[in-house]
Amino acid sequence: MITLTFCLPALVICGAIVSVLSDTPANCSYGNIVGSWTFKEGSRGHDRNIQCTKIMTVVSTLQVELFFPDLVVDENGNKGFWTLIYNQGFEVTVAGRKYFAFSMYKGSGRNTTSICDETLPGWSHDIFDRDWACYQGAKVKSGRSVRHQANDFQVYSGRFYKINLQFIDEINRVQSSWKAAVYPEYGGMALEDLVNRAGGRKSRVVGIPKPAPISRHDELKVQQLPKQFDWRNQQGRSFVSPIRNQESCGSCYAFASMAMNEARVRIMTNNTMQPVFSPQDIVECSEYSQGNIVECSEYSQGCAGGFPYLIGGKYAEDFGLVKEKCNPYKGIDGKCSTDPSCRRHYSTKYQYVGGFYGACNEAVLMINLVEYGPIAVGFEVFPDFMHYKGGIYRHTGLTDKFNPFELTNHAVLLVGYGVDEASGDKFWIVKNSWGPKWGEEGYFRILRGVDECAFESMGVQAFPIL
Repeated sequence: MITLTFCLPALVICGAIVSVLSDTPANCSYGNIVGSWTFKEGSRGHDRNIQCTKIMTVVSTLQVELFFPDLVVDENGNKGFWTLIYNQGFEVTVAGRKYFAFSMYKGSGRNTTSICDETLPGWSHDIFDRDWACYQGAKVKSGRSVRHQANDFQVYSGRFYKINLQFIDEINRVQSSWKAAVYPEYGGMALEDLVNRAGGRKSRVVGIPKPAPISRHDELKVQQLPKQFDWRNQQGRSFVSPIRNQESCGSCYAFASMAMNEARVRIMTNNTMQPVFSPQDIVECSEYSQGNIVECSEYSQGCAGGFPYLIGGKYAEDFGLVKEKCNPYKGIDGKCSTDPSCRRHYSTKYQYVGGFYGACNEAVLMINLVEYGPIAVGFEVFPDFMHYKGGIYRHTGLTDKFNPFELTNHAVLLVGYGVDEASGDKFWIVKNSWGPKWGEEGYFRILRGVDECAFESMGVQAFPIL
């Protein structure tokens, strides 16, 4: 009898720094994942509340072949779709069933080994989210493990931000594209909280793909789009929900995901429905704990972070979103306190813009933005970005010697694009979740067409069900 023990480690993309939780340090690329796999599955017939943490018997297996970039063929000849999820894991959809798991890893700290030819235990269910089971995957032709060393992060405990006017002046002196400013609220703020706000120390996505080449078809289609576009002003009406503030909780992934779904509902209903969905429901209710020893996460890790693909898309499809009043934002972790009588609102057809991880580029972002609505985007945050006040942002390369900062990955909402008449610079218009006093009334513009800070590499979208 074969048995499996199921428990997911914590995932951090926008998260708080805690002693027992971390992101999955797996670092697996397409080259590691493509090939023949065996999925070992437990008993089916469970509902979406299944917690794959108990020892269980494997009752069935499925052989699948994963082809680059997105084709899967199972042992019966059925064709389907698969995608890498950042460098952390992958999802397969074939024969009316979905399989999602993170890649295996062993060790910790400097001695971490990514086992890219195995997965951690994950979930499978039919495409209607009814028939759930636990499963685990292993490559039939075992590939070589990818050994890498985790970063030796600087200790932040007990350290606080110090306003550095020299750093602000230097940013404004070396370039004229955008303006930096002092944010008094940063003064005395724990460095740990400031980094969490920007994505979290362990949020960095290793090996971010470069934008895919623009096809001739998409190039021609872009030429038919307006030169300027902004979902905040379509014939005098805005289809974007209000600016909010995630505070020091690493919940940018939840805010960007909720904002995407909010905007798309507004667009689909011509603004007759204007929901504001609850990020706190994501922070509290997309995770669960087992006793007092270990915490396991389904699709995110609360204030410790998550991915828009799994929240704005998969969680919205599998479990649904609730309105803000059903669980008002508190910005802290806790037990799920969502009003159980509240209706859940679902989305479907979630995907990386372009179709799969690595297919994104400027053209497909523009096309999908105009045709379907705002898009959740992840990008790399540097210390100079924290002081953005206005203009078209581009990274200066400068560092703040008084305030150590780790490169992080931050989730935001793309709402428009344009061209600066004076400089000719193309830009994206982006909604942040740092409150209305930051940047351009809560928004920022960033250089377009050059994948500035990996902005054009990781767009995610989903389609609400009305």
